[in-house]
Amino acid sequence: MNHWDWSAVTDFMPTFWDGLLVTLQVLVLGSLLSFTLGLVWAIGYRGPRWVRWPVNVVTEFIRNTPLLVQLFFFYFVLPEWGVQASALTTGTLAIGLHYSTYTAQVYRAGIDAVPAGQWEAATALSLPVPRTWFAVILPQAIRRIVPALGNYVISMLKDTPLLMAIGVLEMLQQARLASAQTFQYAEPLTVVGVAFILIAYPASLLMRALERRLVR
Repeated sequence: MNHWDWSAVTDFMPTFWDGLLVTLQVLVLGSLLSFTLGLVWAIGYRGPRWVRWPVNVVTEFIRNTPLLVQLFFFYFVLPEWGVQASALTTGTLAIGLHYSTYTAQVYRAGIDAVPAGQWEAATALSLPVPRTWFAVILPQAIRRIVPALGNYVISMLKDTPLLMAIGVLEMLQQARLASAQTFQYAEPLTVVGVAFILIAYPASLLMRALERRLVR
């Protein structure tokens, strides 16, 4: 029977920190992309028909296609069409694009929850469309949806291991490589599991606290 080997943990830590840095980089940049592009999709949903139709088609296609399929498509197919990027860049763009279709629905719900009178007041004051959106509607909408957006960040964190399918050296991939070299699987995988918990659980608590605060 194998026993826990603390030296295996010590040996794994340098590569673990490298993997953690990659995971956090993907998480932060992917979140920023998903929030930004999700807002673009959400505004597009309320645009004229010639805007709404392609936005709906694109977002529904992305949302109903597995992220793993999208990763393979971006990494293996696009280079054949002359579009090339590193595995890390490809993975970050893919996960941000994928989750943008979900954050778009969150934005959409928050925008729909803004009272109709706010739109009417902006129209009565002859506010330009951009100012109506960014000074009147979005500040009210975003206040309602911050906790939901935060939950998608946590989901994105838990999906980052999928990026090892295209060779991104995030935490789980580093653990897998270390285990393959030493044949000690428990220690690296346990370290990675604990790291995910230490990141995700405080974030979940923060989202709950924000939700209680914003509901008041």
